[in-house]
Amino acid sequence: MPAFSDPSDHQAGEQALLQPPMQNTPTTLSGPPIRLGVMASGNGSNFEALATAVKAGRLNAEIVLLVVNNPGCGAVTRAERLQIPHTVIDHRVWKNRERLDQELVRSFNAVQVDAVVMAGWMRIVTPVLIGAFAGRLLNIHPSLLPSFRGLDAVGQALEAGVCISGCTVHLVSEELDAGPIIAQAAVPVLKSDNHESLAARIHRQEHRLLPHAVQLAASRWSQG
Repeated sequence: MPAFSDPSDHQAGEQALLQPPMQNTPTTLSGPPIRLGVMASGNGSNFEALATAVKAGRLNAEIVLLVVNNPGCGAVTRAERLQIPHTVIDHRVWKNRERLDQELVRSFNAVQVDAVVMAGWMRIVTPVLIGAFAGRLLNIHPSLLPSFRGLDAVGQALEAGVCISGCTVHLVSEELDAGPIIAQAAVPVLKSDNHESLAARIHRQEHRLLPHAVQLAASRWSQG
């Protein structure tokens, strides 16, 4: 089972483990790049992690559109710096979640995306979006699913007193945080951890896990 490590991990007693459920699936960078749409609500660091992996040749993709729901959020600033097309679809403008998701589908279809990554999208999505990108809508969640679904997964982990937490990239299904798992990274919970410190270490692993998981999913899609 592959492992990630870096100096800061060792200082924290941390080791992140990738856990793809299909061990035989190769991760290949061959073929045309997949056209990615990305959704973000906040700082956008996971969005930038994807863009960095693309530039470094670790992810065979092109980010053709970033959609944010909060005008002026950090993800917009990153997109401008990285010269990646972006648009705002403010959830406050739309009557309900279905109307919002219809607009998301319209925007992504307009640029012909192959897949969509929810990289810190802080809204529950509906079957409108899930069905439009069935099997090609990915989300990253800050826990080792199926544990600690929903809001404040880090706080849930601390409250439960677990020894290991982490993050998961999964396909989105109609049941919240319950779709098929693509890959996971494990992060030990230290005795000294509080919400801020554990969240920061999980977030660091998200930046490493998400591009890998997207590439892994793309490799599976290419095999039909």
